[in-house]
Amino acid sequence: MVLLDADPFLNELTKLYEHNRDSGTVWVTLKRSTLKPHAKRKDEDSAESYRCLVRATDGKKKISASLTLKDHHRFQMAYATVLKAHMDALKKREKKDKKEKKPAAVTKS
Repeated sequence: MVLLDADPFLNELTKLYEHNRDSGTVWVTLKRSTLKPHAKRKDEDSAESYRCLVRATDGKKKISASLTLKDHHRFQMAYATVLKAHMDALKKREKKDKKEKKPAAVTKS
């Protein structure tokens, strides 16, 4: 797995989406991480020590990026733009017919 910066990660993610436009799936995961071994971080619980690990794969190619707290907001905005640009290849979901049958009218004689 290749660890990239934010901008190269978004470029590679765009390529993954374009490669899988007609058929295929791209999985993206976000995880809070310190990127330090578990034994060394027992006293460090500040928000500055945490990073966001972003991973993406299409089953064949894997990419990842590590983001700091200050880069996270800018990355989220750019990531949202990439998602909006590639959401047009989604399949339309079939809607179920929700028409209810009217009860038979009662007639008085």
